[in-house]
Amino acid sequence: MFDLSVLGIADGTLLMFGMLLALLLIGMPLAFVTLFVALFFAVGWFGPMAVPLITTRVYSFVSSFVFVSVPMFVLMAAILDRSGIARDLFDAMKLIAGRIRGGVAIQTIFVAVILAAMSGIIGGEIVLLGLLALPQMLRLGYDRNLAIGVVCAGGSLGTMVPPSIVLIIYGLTANVSIGDLFTAAFLPGFMLAGFYVAYVLFRAYLNPAVAPVLEESDMTWKEKLPLLKGLILPALVIFFVLGSIYGGIASVTEASAVGVAGVVLSTAIRGELTFSLLRGAVVQTLATCGMIVWIGIGASAIVGVFNLMGGLDFVNNLITGISDNPTVVILFMMLILFVLGMFLDWVGIALLTLPIFVPIVKDLGFDPIWFGVLFCMNMQVAFLSPPFGPAGFYLKSVAPPDISLGDIFKSLVPFVCLQIIAVAILIVFPGITGR
Repeated sequence: MFDLSVLGIADGTLLMFGMLLALLLIGMPLAFVTLFVALFFAVGWFGPMAVPLITTRVYSFVSSFVFVSVPMFVLMAAILDRSGIARDLFDAMKLIAGRIRGGVAIQTIFVAVILAAMSGIIGGEIVLLGLLALPQMLRLGYDRNLAIGVVCAGGSLGTMVPPSIVLIIYGLTANVSIGDLFTAAFLPGFMLAGFYVAYVLFRAYLNPAVAPVLEESDMTWKEKLPLLKGLILPALVIFFVLGSIYGGIASVTEASAVGVAGVVLSTAIRGELTFSLLRGAVVQTLATCGMIVWIGIGASAIVGVFNLMGGLDFVNNLITGISDNPTVVILFMMLILFVLGMFLDWVGIALLTLPIFVPIVKDLGFDPIWFGVLFCMNMQVAFLSPPFGPAGFYLKSVAPPDISLGDIFKSLVPFVCLQIIAVAILIVFPGITGR
C-alpha cells in the first residue's frame, strides 16, 4: 500500500493539483478527474477506511433541499428555448427601442435582461439571441463586432440577474441565504446591463455608421398595440417568481416551482404546449442537472479529502500571507478565479474554490454575500474569456458560417473590459450590493 502522507501537505497539494491539471489536459471530464484524485488521495493518505468519508460528504451536497430549485430553473429555461415567448418578446421590444441610434442592440440587451430574470441560466439565451437579434443587426448594417458582442454579453447576464443558477450554487456551497444573494445581486446585475447600453450608445453616436437608425415604421398604433402582448406573459412570470421571493411569500425552491408553472401555463395559453416540447425540455434539464450533480459530487469529494489532509489551512495561510491588506487578498482571489475561468466551467470553479475562499473571506471580515456577488461578476467574465469562453461557442453554433470563433472572441474584448470595471467598482464600493 502506497503512503502519500510522507510527502507533507505542501508536496501533497502540489501533487494533487498537478494530477488534476494533467488529467484535464488529456481530455478526461472534470467530474471523473476530481473523483479519481479524491479516491487516490483518500486511500493513499489515510487508507481504505477513509473512503466512507467521501460518500458522507457527497450525500450532504446532493441532499440539500434548496438544490431542488436548480432543475426547476433549468426546466424553465429549456421550455423558453422551445417556445415562441422569446421571439414575441423581442418583437415587442422594438416599440420601446424606437428610433434611438443603436436601438436594436439596446433592445437585445433589454430582452436579455428579461430572459435572465425569467430563467436564471445562460446558453439558451445566447442561442436565442443569436437566432433572433444577430441576423437582424447584421441585415441593418450594424458593425459586426458590436452585434456579436451585444449578443454574447447580453446573453450572459443570466449569471448576475436573479434568479441566477450561479448565485444558487454559491449559496449552497457557501451556506448563505440565497434570497439575500438575489437581493444583493439585483442592482449590480442591472448596473452591468447599463454599462452595455452606455457602451452601445457611445459607439453609436461616436460613429453613426456602427449602428444605423431604424427606418421609420409605417405601422399604426392599432397595429403596434398587439405586439405589446409579448411583454405581458414574461412580466407576469418575473413578477410571481421574484415578487414571491422578495416579498417573503415563498422560498427560492418554492418560487422556482411557481416559475415552472408560469412558463408552462404561458406556453399553453400561446397554444404551443405539446408532448414533444415538454419531452425535449425535460431531457435537456436532465442532461444539464446531471452535469452539475456529477461535477458537484467530484468537487465535494476532492475538497473533503483535501480538508482532511490539512490542505484548507495550508491554502488559507498561503493566500492570507500574500499581503496584510485584506483588499489585496481579495484581488488575488479574483485573479485566481479569472485564470481558472479561462479553462474550467463555472460549476467546477465554484465547487472547487469556494470551500477554500469563503472561510478566508469571513476571517478577513468581509461579507460572504458581497463576495458571492463579486464571484458571480467574475464568472460573467469567465463566460466571455477565451480559450474556454462558453458564450463564444454557444454563439458559434448558430452564427453565419463567415463568422469564425476568432472573430467572436475578438468582438468580446470591450465587453470583458466593462465586466472587469464592474468587478473593480464592486470591490471599491461594496455598498452597491446593499451589504
